[in-house]
Amino acid sequence: MKLSFCGAAGTTTGSKHLLEINGQRILLDCGLYQGRRKESMERNKSFPFDPKSIDVVVLSHAHIDHCGALPHLCRLGFEGNIHATPATRDLCSIMLPDAAHIHENDIAWLNRHRKQDGQPPLEPSYTKVDAEKCMRQFVTASYHRPQMIADGVRMTFIDAGHVLGSAQVILDLDDRNTGRKSRLLFSGDIGRPGNDLLNGAEPSENIDFVIMESTYGGRTHELATEADAHLGAIIRRIMQKRGKLIIPAFAVERTQQLLCVLDRMLHEQHINAIPTFVDSPLAVRATEIFRLHIEDLRPEVRDAIFMRDDPFGFEGLRLVRTVDESKSLNKVKGPAIIISASGMAESGRILHHLRNNVGNPKNIVLFVGYCAENTLGWKLREGWKKVGILGEDFEVHAEIEKLDSFSGHADHGEMLEWFSRVSGPKKRVFLVHGEPERSNALKDGLQMAQPGLNVEVAAFRQTVEL
Repeated sequence: MKLSFCGAAGTTTGSKHLLEINGQRILLDCGLYQGRRKESMERNKSFPFDPKSIDVVVLSHAHIDHCGALPHLCRLGFEGNIHATPATRDLCSIMLPDAAHIHENDIAWLNRHRKQDGQPPLEPSYTKVDAEKCMRQFVTASYHRPQMIADGVRMTFIDAGHVLGSAQVILDLDDRNTGRKSRLLFSGDIGRPGNDLLNGAEPSENIDFVIMESTYGGRTHELATEADAHLGAIIRRIMQKRGKLIIPAFAVERTQQLLCVLDRMLHEQHINAIPTFVDSPLAVRATEIFRLHIEDLRPEVRDAIFMRDDPFGFEGLRLVRTVDESKSLNKVKGPAIIISASGMAESGRILHHLRNNVGNPKNIVLFVGYCAENTLGWKLREGWKKVGILGEDFEVHAEIEKLDSFSGHADHGEMLEWFSRVSGPKKRVFLVHGEPERSNALKDGLQMAQPGLNVEVAAFRQTVEL
């Protein structure tokens, strides 16, 4: 039995982990690598394995760095099942075509410049048609519903608390060659306890091997109460300055969480309603999927949807769908809040809002989650005074604020607490989905909490025998 780390090892994007057992190849996640354009294109154009050789894919959740390469995998010959929770499947049905649309536009933009330089055109790795076709290979299973997905492999999803439908993956393994039985846990991305929308990550039992994310190793997020006060202060400042609060936010989960928090603040902190725009067709569609899967939401959120004001439809909220409506936001006078995708400010309508507003000192740009290194969001978070947006350089005069308490990822202490609820021998623990500094900090924390624990920081393209 072998395990290979084909992505999200030494970095936080492109999650892919290959398990080989009983002559079968099981791929855990199939995500896009995100970062510098040239490096991303190079990493995403091919796989470190033959797609036709993969028997089955198990998907932890619907974020693009975990699912975004599925259309390419299928285009290159993968014909097996893609196992996911029902909510993950529904979110992928809107996110994968959207990612394909962005990819096709990116290639078209590059080809225009390549043509000017006399270079041959590039072909997109996948198209919207490929994205829609791959959806036919999805097979869904709810939490706590075991399924045999391959010879000697039984899969069970349990809640990861990270995004709607996100799962920890438990694989019960019967190795025919050795006669050994074992249990492997793939954490996926671990959510924060006390999430405004979702239930917390569940405990697991009798685990032999762990593949664990480490995004925020060594870091501590703000407390929720501090975050509410911080956000309230930012909103009051925007109202005083009559500026715009621009929030780059992932269309799925982060946008809905923000709406839930803003709704609560209107009710509990008595903040006056401020014009709030969600400028992302994907976020609008994702919000409808949240309403379809209320069984995955916290009980109080379910009650609010049924019995009280809809947290996704409070006073002053406007959901922007068309391009013309989006352009009209340039003429809106402050104070106003504009929430737009993408969260790392690498693509989508947020680029236009940043282009039009980042140079105005009356405005505030608020980041509410992780930004991978070298993305535009990362540069703004790091305090760059000049950034490139859509091919032009802009000086940054807007205030830059950060609220990492909105992160969907558990922080250092929360990951240690999650790990303490993983029972069993835990013979080997592999840390993935983290920059080296973060993974090593978590490794130190785990070994301090449990002396003698065998913790390894996984390396890209490393293969280990289990």
